[in-house]
Amino acid sequence: METATVKELKEELKSRPQKDLVELCLRLSVFKKENKELLTYLLFESADEDAFIRAIKNDIHNGFKEINLNSFYYIKKSVRKILRETKKYIRYSKKKETEVELLLCFCSELKKLRPSVERNYTLHNILIRQVAAIRKTVSTLHEDLQYDYTEELKKIL
Repeated sequence: METATVKELKEELKSRPQKDLVELCLRLSVFKKENKELLTYLLFESADEDAFIRAIKNDIHNGFKEINLNSFYYIKKSVRKILRETKKYIRYSKKKETEVELLLCFCSELKKLRPSVERNYTLHNILIRQVAAIRKTVSTLHEDLQYDYTEELKKIL
């Protein structure tokens, strides 16, 4: 089976009645957990972005609290999992401010982690890459936000 392009899908969805669209969305939500999570975000959480950010920050804090600190192997595995989840929620939102807020929270928690991330090459590189991503995203924002987020990033580093 050949997959249709986004344009083709868009045109087909425009021609369908509302009842069919509801059924298609529900069928999509059955197949993958991510589809259901995205649908939940779009329907219930996108209206209150601040509450969404607080909830994800809380998940990040809890994730870092649950890390097994016995070896760097377990720390790396857990940090990657937390980052993967964070990036997934960033994709759902598509807002630059949300991306910066969540990555700042992630980097802050990673920097607080003991044993220090400076002692492990992989964890240090994860921190550096996320800081670079924050700087890149911040550069596209309004000047006032750029200043605020840059100051917050300086506090973390």
